[in-house]
Amino acid sequence: MQATEAQRAVAAAMSIASSLGLPVDEAIVLNDSNKLTLRLLPCEVLARVAPVAQQVALFEIELAQRLAESGSPVAALEPRVEPRVYEHDGFVVTLWTYYEPVRPEVVSPADYAHALEQLHAGMRKIDVPTPHLTDRVESAQQLVASRDLTPELADADRDLLSNTLRRLRRAIDERGPAEQLLHGEPHPGNVLNTKNGLLFIDLETCCHGPVEFDLAHAPDEVSEHYPDVDQELLRDCRILVLAMITTWRWDRGDRLPNGRLLGTEWLGQIRATLGREAPDTHS
Repeated sequence: MQATEAQRAVAAAMSIASSLGLPVDEAIVLNDSNKLTLRLLPCEVLARVAPVAQQVALFEIELAQRLAESGSPVAALEPRVEPRVYEHDGFVVTLWTYYEPVRPEVVSPADYAHALEQLHAGMRKIDVPTPHLTDRVESAQQLVASRDLTPELADADRDLLSNTLRRLRRAIDERGPAEQLLHGEPHPGNVLNTKNGLLFIDLETCCHGPVEFDLAHAPDEVSEHYPDVDQELLRDCRILVLAMITTWRWDRGDRLPNGRLLGTEWLGQIRATLGREAPDTHS
């Protein structure tokens, strides 16, 4: 968020928590992107804050509740207040349990895979309307196609991303894999290592697709411990995900620190990967 917007977002979260009887003297920013993630002290609550126009907080809360009821490894909502979406000064705020990190900070691939397998098992029991992964790919394609939205993207890089997104989307669709509800972005930044085990956060990215799409967000070693993985499909999903996150870094509205630097680095990775796998990915 922009600095002035972030200040208002912090104030909104602190105001709401205080109005609910939670003691709040300080807010520590844990993550700042399209939304703010805050640790509120001394009440030890995690607050997620987003502009009203950019949020799907109600969906995330309802899904988190249903997954928790099924025993899935997801972060819990703050139990001292009503589990709902709160609104103040143009922002929506949701309140979650704050988990102290535990060591080791690096999660073992086997534990990561087991937790993701548990999450997927819980998600198979839930029927909720969510986008298909191809809807997210289409959003990336629209960014690439618009010079107004991605003005700093060079022509050669624009062609690379456009072709990669189109070809991999088609390749995955033609495989006709089994599909289910997915987390959507279960990368290490969305996995908490807690005394209660590994817990997944940020459920707003949920979509439908093959489990290999989720595995493509995790470290490569995780897939070695996940059962019955289609390795060719996983390879395609990894390249597709890389193309998608690279596209987002060139969005003129992207606020990720060092976003352009990462975008340039990932363009190089895409070229290197496609160069190694040209017979398959350029068909």
